[in-house]
Parts: sequence; C-alpha cells; structure tokens
Amino acid sequence: MEIRFKIHYQTQPGEQICICGTGSFLGHWDATKALRLNYVPGGFWETTLTLPKGLKELEYSYLLLDDNGNFSWEWGSPRRLNISEIGCGIFYLHENWRAPENREKVLYSSAFSRVIMQPDTGLTGHAAKGKKILKFRIPVPRIGKGQQICVSGNNESLGNWNKSSPLLLSCGDEFPVWTGSMDAENLKLPLLYKYGVFDTKNKEIIQLEEGPNRNIDSLPEPEEYTYLRSDEGYNYPDVGWRGAGVAVPVFSLRSDKGFGIGEFSDLIEFIDWAKSVGMKMVQILPVNETIATHSWLDSYPYKSISVIALHPVYLNIQKMGELKDKSLMEEYALKQKELNSKMSVDYPTVHSIKSRYYKLLFDQEKETFFKQADYKEFFEKNKDWLVPYAAFAYLRDKNKTADFRKWKEYSKYNRKEIEKFCRPGSKEWDDISVHYFLQYHLDRQLREVAEYARANGVVLKGDIPIGISPNSVEAWTEPHLFNLDSQAGAPPDSFSIKGQNWGFPTYNWARMATDNYAWWKMRLQKMAEYFDAYRIDHILGFFRIWEIPADAVEGLLGAFNPALPLSAGEIQGFGINFDYDRLIKPYIRQHIVEKMFGEYAGEVFETFLEHAGHGAYKMKEQFDTQKKVNLHFLEDIEEEELPEKNRKIRGGLFDLIANVLFVQTGYDQYHPRITLQYTSSYAELDDITKDRINQLYNHFFYRRHDEFWYHKGMEKLPAIIAASNMLVCGEDLGMVPDCVHPVMDRLAILRLIIQRMPSNHKIKFAHPADAHYLSVCTTSTHDMATIRGWWEEDRKTTQLFFNQEMGNFGEAPLHAEPWVCQQMITQHMYSPAMWTVFPVQDLIALDEEVRWKETHLEKINEPSNVRHHWKYRMFQSIDNLKKSERLNKLIKKLVEDSGRNN
Repeated sequence: MEIRFKIHYQTQPGEQICICGTGSFLGHWDATKALRLNYVPGGFWETTLTLPKGLKELEYSYLLLDDNGNFSWEWGSPRRLNISEIGCGIFYLHENWRAPENREKVLYSSAFSRVIMQPDTGLTGHAAKGKKILKFRIPVPRIGKGQQICVSGNNESLGNWNKSSPLLLSCGDEFPVWTGSMDAENLKLPLLYKYGVFDTKNKEIIQLEEGPNRNIDSLPEPEEYTYLRSDEGYNYPDVGWRGAGVAVPVFSLRSDKGFGIGEFSDLIEFIDWAKSVGMKMVQILPVNETIATHSWLDSYPYKSISVIALHPVYLNIQKMGELKDKSLMEEYALKQKELNSKMSVDYPTVHSIKSRYYKLLFDQEKETFFKQADYKEFFEKNKDWLVPYAAFAYLRDKNKTADFRKWKEYSKYNRKEIEKFCRPGSKEWDDISVHYFLQYHLDRQLREVAEYARANGVVLKGDIPIGISPNSVEAWTEPHLFNLDSQAGAPPDSFSIKGQNWGFPTYNWARMATDNYAWWKMRLQKMAEYFDAYRIDHILGFFRIWEIPADAVEGLLGAFNPALPLSAGEIQGFGINFDYDRLIKPYIRQHIVEKMFGEYAGEVFETFLEHAGHGAYKMKEQFDTQKKVNLHFLEDIEEEELPEKNRKIRGGLFDLIANVLFVQTGYDQYHPRITLQYTSSYAELDDITKDRINQLYNHFFYRRHDEFWYHKGMEKLPAIIAASNMLVCGEDLGMVPDCVHPVMDRLAILRLIIQRMPSNHKIKFAHPADAHYLSVCTTSTHDMATIRGWWEEDRKTTQLFFNQEMGNFGEAPLHAEPWVCQQMITQHMYSPAMWTVFPVQDLIALDEEVRWKETHLEKINEPSNVRHHWKYRMFQSIDNLKKSERLNKLIKKLVEDSGRNN
C-alpha cells in the first residue's frame, strides 16, 4: 500500500520536518533515524511510503530537526493509523502539527479523558464506501454525556449547514480522537466546514466551533484513494471548562463502618456525597506507609517509609474477612464502637488494634491465600518493590527501629541476600509474607475506590510528598539517589517564621538524571493505577530545595541547593567589608543575651556561653550547634514533656546560633541568611551597611538565580510528569522564584491559588477573580486554619478582608457566620480558575446546624510543629452529610449557578 504524508508547518531556514515511529522505515522511534520529509512551497512537507505487507497498525509522530542537529517532537501521544480500515488505492494524509494551547493540553489528561469527559459508548459515525473517500479526523477531548462530535459544511453529506443533518464522527477506543468519512466522488470544491457538538437525544447541533471556516481546496486525482484530513485545535466558543472539588484526608472520614479512623472503603460513600452536590474531584492527602516508631509520630502522612506501599491503617477489616473465633469478632465489634465514638483519631490505638487483627486473620487464611490466582498476579506485578518493602518492615519490627543503620543484620541492602531471606520456607516467612498479605488487600480496596470514582465521573486526586524518610525502604535500597547527610525543609513563610525542617534527605538529582529519572517514573506510574490527578507537594523543590545542615534543628540556617553562592570578593563588591567573624559567626553580646533571656540570663552565661574577647561571647563547644543544644534539653525526656523554662532557654539558644548574616556552605561560598533583617546582628549594623546588605540580599534571592533555576526545573519536570497521564497540580506556595510559573505554564501544570496566601507578596490577599485559568483555587489547605478558624485569629486582618476583599461595609462579625462563609466560597466558585477545591470543613461551614462548634479543632496540621499529631476527624459522619438536605442543596446550587457543573 502506498501512503503519502503531508503536513503544514512554517519552518525557519535550516529547519526540517521529519517523521518517526514504528518500523525500520520510520526509524523505530530513534530520532536520528527519522524519515526526513521534502519541502513543498506554501509551508508544506511531504513524503511517500510503500508500507510492508501484513502491517496492521502504524504509530508515528512528527518532529522538527534544526541546523544544529537538535530534535523537537510535536506535542502529545503518537498518532495511530489502523491500516485495515483504509480503503483501496492510494492513502493520502493531510495533517497539522500538534501544538495545542495549555488549556486544551490538560483536557488530554486521564482526569478528563478517562473520568470526566468519557463519551457515551456505542456512538457510531458515518463510514462511507466507494472509490474516493474523504475522511475527517480531529482530537476533541471536551465532550459531555449525550454528545457527539460532528462536521457541518457546504455539502449535502455535511448537511449543507443544517443543524439536524451533519456528518457524525465516532471515537471508540481512540478517544479523544474522532473520525468519520464521506463519499468524495463528484465533490464540488472548495469544501467549507466546521466541527461541532451534536446532541444525540435531540438530534441537532448545539455548538459549532468559533473562527473562520475550515476548507479543502483540492483533492487527489487518482481514480481510487482515501484522503484523510487530520485537523487540530477544535475552537471552543465559550470559556474554558471549570469544575469544583472537595478535599479531605482519608483518616478524617467518619463512618460506622470504620474503625475509629477513615478507611479506603469510606471514600466510596464520600464520592457518592461529592457527586450528589456537583463535585467532580475528591482530593486526599498521602496514603503511603509511614510506620517507623509505632507512635503518634507515624501519623505524619508526608514522611513515608515507602513511596509505593500503602498504609495498613486504611484497611477495612470486614472487607478483608472475618475471624472464625466469634468471641474475638465480638471483642473487635466492641472496640470498633468505642473507637468510633471518639471525637478525634486515636492513631496509636487504632494502629495497634488493627495490626493484631491483621495478624490473626493472616494466620487463619495463609494456607489458602498464597494459592489464590489473583494474589499470584499481584505479587508478580509488584515484587520488585514488594519484596524489599516486606523485608524492611520485618527488620524494622525485629530491631525495634526503622533506622536501618542500627540493624544487626542487613543494615546494608543486598538484593540477592534479601530475595534469599524472603523465600518461602524460611523461619521468617510468616513475619515477612504478612506484609504481602496486607499490601494485596490495600491494593484491592484502593483499586475498588479508584474504579468506582472513575465510573461515577469523579476524579480521585492523590498527593506526592516532596521527600522521603531518611529511615525508609528507598534510603535503604537506593541510597545513591539521595543526599542522606542533608535535611530538606522550607524557608520562613506565613506557616512558620523560623522556616521548616522536614528531616527528609534531599535528592541526588545528578544521579537520578543518569537513567532519566526512572525512580520518579516508577513512582508516578504506580500512583496512576489509583489516581487520575495528583498534587506535587512543594514543586519549588524541583527547581531548588531549602537544604538545612545536619547539625541544625530549625530552618533559618538553610540555603538553597542548587544555588550560585557568593564569594568573599563578590560580597565586598557590594561595598560590604568582609569581616568573617562579624558576618559568618553568631553575633552574641551581653545586652542581647540579657534582653532575650531575662531572669534566666545568668544561667545561660554560666552554662552555655564563654567569652570570645572584645565584649563578644560564643557558644561553648558542647553547645555550638542547634542539634547539640536540642540533645541536651531532650536527654531522657520527650519533646511534649519539656518544661516551659527549658523550652524558652532552648529557643533562645537556637536564636543565638542563628544570629548570623551569612551562611557558609563551602570554601569561599556564602549565602545571605534568610530573613537576616529580623536579627539583632543586622539591627546593630550602621545604616550604610544595612542598605548594601539589603541590595545584595534582594539580588541574591530575587534576581541572581532566575535563569539558573529555570533550567534546573526544565531538566527534571518534563521527563517526570510525562511518566503518567494524570492531571498535574503543583503546590507552589512560599518563596516563589519568578522562573517557576513560566515552567509550570509551559508544562501545563496547574498552580495553587490561596486567597489568604498570595504568591505576589506585594498584596495582602489574592482575589479569586484574578486567578490564572490553569490553577486550583481554594479557601484553605491542610496546613492552614479553616476559614472559620482563620476568621478569629486576627481581628485587624479579618476586618480588612471583610471590607476590602468581600466588599462589605461596616464592622466584620466576630465569627465567620454561614453567610460569611457562603460569600467567600461564592467568590471562589465564580473564579476563572479551572478547578476550585474546598476543604470539607469549609463547605460544611455553610450550614449552622451541620457545622461543628469546636472551630479550632478542625485544623489538620501545625506546620511549625514537626511532632504534631495528625488526628482531625470529621464531626459529621458521611451518612449524616448525605442527609443534610439544606446544606447539600446550597452547595449544589452554588456549583450550578457558577457554571461549574458542565
């Protein structure tokens, strides 16, 4: 069969269009072996191929070759041709380069193509027969139920522009690509046409694309041919698609079926509720395994010991199976009732009780479990991560620590030894394989939720933490991928004035790049089995991470990595005298200590400080780092039990150690200390030096790194996000460099817009009406107070917001009454943002009779406290939420009135 390719693309001098794809004749997807097309005047590129006999399908893409030998691929997944569907004669392809606008790109993600926009099944398009066939093809991802893409034009086969008789297209398994054909015999040219949306119930066109008519001026001359007109860019006549969603941690869900904590199976009922009020997205926090200490510290969902394994605490025990011992089942029923009556999640107790049940059930079922065909299939598919994870979990419990460096055996991972260690028949087999059992059930229960959400048109959105625990499976098995001697965190922001130290190792990006980020790709591909959208936690970390020295506790002594540090000469170039002791060492003077510690100053001088000469003091060697100070105060005592006096002295000593103007990261490498303007060291400089340091500070943090960090982001993110077809949303809060949003826009990554935390630091609030279209606009996050809690934090701020942002006159109410919450949520609903996703607490706040009176107990996290207990549990059960008719009608009306129900 002869096939003739033709594509329109206006190249620059020295550029050439190529085609690459399956088969040796198209280079086997090797760009260097791609078939080069021939230029034809008018901006066209052509070539002719004779296809080998027996070829059933052809996959290919176009790419641009410049005069430097660089290749640029067109956007999107490969084009596909079903050879068996092509008629007789020569096959002509008239195509267009794929480069859709960003607002259309996101519609190709699985959130839309697999969940929201799935067309009805069984739609048939017109398939003409004859010697001369004109075939239309166009990708249109945005479609609703009861709708079908069509072609209308100035020809009888196209309905002569009649709304009731266009040429209907079908998509089948190729959605969002639509195709249909007409008889081209005796066709009068030029053929003018447009694509449109056809209502399959009322049998008429309800929308024609905007812009000028498309046209076909000429057709091939042979007696027999198929001419495929492959178009791009359906011109939507209205504003972009917009939807609404709800965010809730799984552990916060309340139901009678649960066990004192929300479980995966509870999401099914919650999805029903969300769908009933018009929500098209349910967003959750990370659900990976975090068990390291078997204590409250494990409740922190962003410090996983495995980026793949799911957390057993989310298992529904009834779905796993019942114990044959009736007395034990009665005992568990009583414990379930007791735990479900608690206002918050008792994480350690729930985990302990469930763990015992799992072991009992495993002992009961193990003889038959490992013979099950579906288990064997699960194990074979997941064994690469499952075996080391199970071994890690066993060794963690045996050694009573997740810190593998302290294990007596297997502290250094050896794959062959671990596979041998985990073989059936070993004395450890039961204690290892129980984790296969748990992960099988977790996968089964979460997969059920994922399939249910997709079937109901609700996008399940997951969360990817930026870091891993230093005591994790990945740190044990692949230490070369991480900088295990460093700590990741965040510079100061409205969440924490001293920055945040997450305690995660940073990534060895150079090593990850050697296999094109295979570790990240594996992680995302696994996540895509359950989710169709995900939130990248702290996307800024892909540009640069806030790296904190191993001997620091707080985030103030961190520095960005990678970065372009200053030399002593550069600092002097700003007119600043480079006095190492004054700029780099802690600035400690008697009056500073007396003011900071008050009645405890004498004790501080005696115990922690020593003279350094010329009226200066320095920390004694045994206390010269924040880590040493912390270990001193926490010797034989837990953080929560630390007396107030010791807490104050410790905090003051942390401040003294951080009272520097520059942080040194290597030989002649210096970074301005973040927020140095708030230090007493800065306060005691002369005005000229202050001004020069301010100039250097602004240059370093806001100009020096823009291009450098832009390229760092573009090195990583394109390859990583291409690993799956999920919708990508970036959490871009904090100290956002100017280079971040251009990268996010280029890659169609949705931004996060929070009204109370604008990315533009020159304004107090970010008004939803100004939101970027490709963004997720929200009232609150899990790291913030709810709108009700925030309303009561600062009366001055509330009053300003009430008048300035809400447009109200007079005095603001003392509490965020339902009408106040409704006004705020309405602003977000009418935002131009593609998505507006509300914490469930903020939606429930709309109804006085439903919302919880304990406002401040609804906050999920305290970012400044790394030992925070994650225990928020909804006051309302999902069942009660479903029965709250007034609230549900109001939410549904807000969604519909704002146009977010399309």
